[in-house]
Amino acid sequence: MREKVTIVKVGGAVVEDEAQLARLLQDFSQIEGCKVLVHGGGRRATKVAQMLGIESKMVDGRRITDADMLQVVTMVYGGLVNKNIVARLQAVDVNALGLTGADMNAISSCRRPVKNGIDFGFVGDVKQVDGKALKTLIDAGVVPVMAPLTHDGKGNMLNTNADTITAETAKALAEYYDVTLIYSFEKKGVLSDPDNDDSVIATINHADFERYKQDGTIAGGMIPKIENALSAVDAGVEKVIITLATAIDGKHGTTIKK
Repeated sequence: MREKVTIVKVGGAVVEDEAQLARLLQDFSQIEGCKVLVHGGGRRATKVAQMLGIESKMVDGRRITDADMLQVVTMVYGGLVNKNIVARLQAVDVNALGLTGADMNAISSCRRPVKNGIDFGFVGDVKQVDGKALKTLIDAGVVPVMAPLTHDGKGNMLNTNADTITAETAKALAEYYDVTLIYSFEKKGVLSDPDNDDSVIATINHADFERYKQDGTIAGGMIPKIENALSAVDAGVEKVIITLATAIDGKHGTTIKK
C-alpha cells in the first residue's frame, strides 16, 4: 500500500487575510501524513508593485510580467509570502522548506509564446516537475512550501500560475504516492448558484464539466481551475477537492473525479 500525500493550494485572497491564513496553516498542520503546500500571492504583488510605481497589467485574470514586474513577483512570491508562511508553519511544528521551481530544479518551464497578439512576458508554462527530488524531501519529513515561480534553465525566473503548479506537482508525485489535491479558496466549493453559498456541487467529472460550461454554471476563473483538476485525476491523482479555506480536511467541498 502506497503512502499518502496531501497537496493543499492556498490562494492570494487567503494569504492576504491574516485570520484566514492563520486558521488555514493551523488546519494544515493537523493533516495527517505527508503534505505539500502551494501558495499564490497575486494581491500582495499588486500592492507592492503599486508602492514601487509599477503598473499591474492583467489579461483575462492573468498577469502580464515584464522585466520590472518579474522582479516584484520574485521578491513577493519567493521571499515575502513564501518565507512568512514557512516561518509560521515552523511555529505550529511543521518542518517546512520554501521552494521556487528553480530550487533543486524542482519545476522547469518554457516562456509562454505570444498568442493572439498577447505577450505575457516572463510567464512560464510548466515543462517538467521533478517528482523524485520532491520525494527526497517528503521522505525526509520535510514539507515543501512552493511559490508560484519556475525557471527556464537559462537563468531566468518565470511567473507561473499557482493552480497549474499545484496540478503538475500532484501529477509528478502520483508516480510515488496516493495523492489528494485540495484547492482552497473563499467559497465552499463549486457553486450551482453563485448567489447561494450553500449550492455546492458535490462531484464533477468530464461530462458534468462540459455541461456546466455550456449552460454558464461554471465560468471565468473556475474553468481553468477545473481543467487543471481534471488533468490531474486523468494523470493518476487520487482525487481533487475544491473547498473553503477553512475546510481543508478533505470532507467538504466539490470532488473532481474521472
